[in-house]
Order: sequence, then C-alpha cells, then structure tokens
Amino acid sequence: MLEIFAGSLFTEVSALLILAGMIGLAGHMLKQPLVVSYILVGIVAGPSVLNLAQSEGSLELLSELGIAILLFLVGLKMDFKLIRSLGAVSLTTGLGQVIFTAAFGFMISYLLGFGLIPSIYIAVALTFSSTIIIVKLLSDKRELDSLHGRTALGFLIVQDIVVVLAMVALSTIGMGSGEDGGEVTFSQAAIAAAALVGVVVLIVKFAATPITKKLAENQELLILFALGLAAGFAAIGEYLGLGLEIGGLLAGVALASTPYRESISSRLTTLRDFLLLFFFVVLGTELNLGALGSNIPAALLLSAFVLIGNPLIVLIIMGRMGYRKRTSFLAGLTVAQISEFSLIFVGMGVTLGHLTGSELGLVTLVGLITIAVSTYMITYSHQIYKLLEPYLGFAERDDPAREIQEEEKDKSTPPAVILLGLAGLGGAFAARLMEKRYLPSVWTLIHPQW
Repeated sequence: MLEIFAGSLFTEVSALLILAGMIGLAGHMLKQPLVVSYILVGIVAGPSVLNLAQSEGSLELLSELGIAILLFLVGLKMDFKLIRSLGAVSLTTGLGQVIFTAAFGFMISYLLGFGLIPSIYIAVALTFSSTIIIVKLLSDKRELDSLHGRTALGFLIVQDIVVVLAMVALSTIGMGSGEDGGEVTFSQAAIAAAALVGVVVLIVKFAATPITKKLAENQELLILFALGLAAGFAAIGEYLGLGLEIGGLLAGVALASTPYRESISSRLTTLRDFLLLFFFVVLGTELNLGALGSNIPAALLLSAFVLIGNPLIVLIIMGRMGYRKRTSFLAGLTVAQISEFSLIFVGMGVTLGHLTGSELGLVTLVGLITIAVSTYMITYSHQIYKLLEPYLGFAERDDPAREIQEEEKDKSTPPAVILLGLAGLGGAFAARLMEKRYLPSVWTLIHPQW
C-alpha cells in the first residue's frame, strides 16, 4: 500500500512525518497531548493499516536513540541532593500510590489470566505517570507552583526512583543475550552493573562538574557531549547485556549533580519528542489490530482502575496527612494515567523475552485510554471537583494542620526575583540578593560562567 513511499528511507520518513503532522493537528484540536497522537501514528503506520514502516532496521535505530535520550533525561533528575530534599508528603504519597497500584494491578492482571512475570510487568507499568503530560497541563493552567502542583512534581520524582529500581530488578530476571549472542548470567550482569555504576560514581565525583563547566562555554558542544554520553553508555549497557535503557539512565545520573542539568534537559526535550515518534512507529509494527481487539475488555478494566484507583489512594493518603480535600483531589487527578515510559518499559520486557505482543498491545490500549481521559480530567479538574465535593468529606480531617502550615510557609517566603544579566553590576546585585535570601543558589543556572 502506498508504494510511492516505499522507494527509500527518506520518502518513508517523510510520509511518517506528514502523517504525524496530520494526526497531531487533529489531536491538538481535541486538546490531546502529543503522546496520544504518536501512539495513533504508530498504529496507523503499522502493517495492520497503511504499512508505511518498511525500513525496520533504520527506524529501530532512531527509536533506540530516542529511548536512550528519554532515559538519559530521567537519569538527569536523579540528583541525590534533590532526592534528599523530598518532603514527607511527596515521599509517603508517592510510595503509597506506587505500592497500591502495583499490588492491585498485579492481582487484576493475574486474575485476567496473565502469567506471573507478565503480571509483574503490567503492574509496574501501571504505576508510572507521564511527566510530559502533567507538567504541560499544569503549566498551561498556571498551577505548577500551586500546592497540589508541587506535590504532583514530588510524585514524579518518587516514580522516577521506582523506574530505576524496577528496570534494574526486572532486567535481571532470565537475563537476555549480550552483544556476542551468548547468554548473560545473573552474576555476570551484576558484575557488569557494578562496574558501570562505579564508572558513574567516579565521573560524578571527579569529572562531571569540571568537564561540563568547560563545555558550557559553548552550549552546542555541551549538548553534543551529553548526546554522546547518552548514546555511548546505552551502547555499553547493551553490549554488557544490561540493555540500552540502563546505560542511558546511568549516563543521565552521571550529569545529574552538575549545575547544567536543567540547561541540558531543556535543550534535549525537543529532540527526545521527535525521536520518540519513531519508537511509537516501531511499536506499531509489532501490534496486531486483531489482537488489540481481544484485549479491549482487559484494557477497559485496567484503565478504570488507573483512572479511579490512583486518584483515590492519593486523596486518602494526603487527607490523612492533614490536607484539605480540594488539594488532595487536584493532586490525585494528576496520576490518573500511565506514561509513555510504561510502553518503553513493557517494550524492554518484550526485548528481554519476558513478554509477548499481547501484553504490549494491552498496555498500549491502557495508555491510549488513560492518557486521553485524564487529559480532560486535569484540564477540567476544578469543575469536576465542584461536582464531587459533597462526597469527598471522608478524605479530610477536621483539622487540616499540614496544609495550614504550608500556607503559613508560603506567606513567609520572600517574593520571587527574576534577574536578567549576571555580569558586572548584575552579578554583584545577584550576590546581594542571595545574601538576603531573595534569590536561591540555583541562580547560577541562568549564567553558568559567572
């Protein structure tokens, strides 16, 4: 079908980009995030519909590079100082949501007839929420700095930590093959992982900050270095049998403690979004629409669980910790979807031989349903709260002491300051503001050479 696009890789990619633009425009008109459009592009471009993705090897290369960059950006958030600064609310609620979702998700999956390992994968995949979607929607509503917005960002950090642990743990179950095709044993994988982590520790301790400080004199060179590090570590991880995902993740961790991680992250975000298109295209080539149809009942059940269960557990935990029901409800709605990373996680399971296309198709359907529905839930969260407010009294204590403390803390916080230009007079002014605690120490990110 559409033989005109089957002549070369260039025409094939051109067709995919045109298709992505058309579906993306329709999704934008429906106020849907780009991730939903990308998933649909993958399905439409797959063999079950238009069969545009013919050059599987080349597209898979772009897909793997996109995954490496995505995991690299996740690793960039793993700054240990930031993790230590997590509040009790984010930690308790985030872990509570992860444990609740994983436990009940496993039981539902197992009762639906999936095996032990597939049920574990599905359960863990259900715990991830989409950073891209939550940050974008809250930013559009100007609620990132609200109490429920800050709490939601705390959830995401906790989930990122779970991502790291889950990937490392599940990748060692029935280890896959190394680069030479030989079977990788658990002990070999453990030694390889320890060696790679040791290299990362050395980079963090001795090399990351001085190297990036020098590279920051030329932003293009800094980004090129970051890309090379992400791809290089991903290749090493794949060679050692750990998977390119683990390698890309550790590359991000290596630079997470540098003062330039936000600059690197912001500049790589667009490239990540572009390359993830090819991940979803490759994903679409592995999906069978007939098999997807047979997964619809299970997908609807799991989707209902994510859309209702995740917000409910956040509502209850935050309410017990002393927050008003409005804050708890608005924070809870942000985790009412699974992430694009859930699909990558399940895709890793397929690569390792733990899962089949059936489980991948199921999680893909759950992703489509929960992301699409939760987008409207977050967008119209205040209207939904007004409808449900009379029934949410069970989730609020008589004395919401913790939220009152947060409000008092916000009142005592100095006003925000935006300072443009840090050379000469501006630099001296910034130092004075820091002394008065009107400007946090992260101001150096604005001009790292100052």
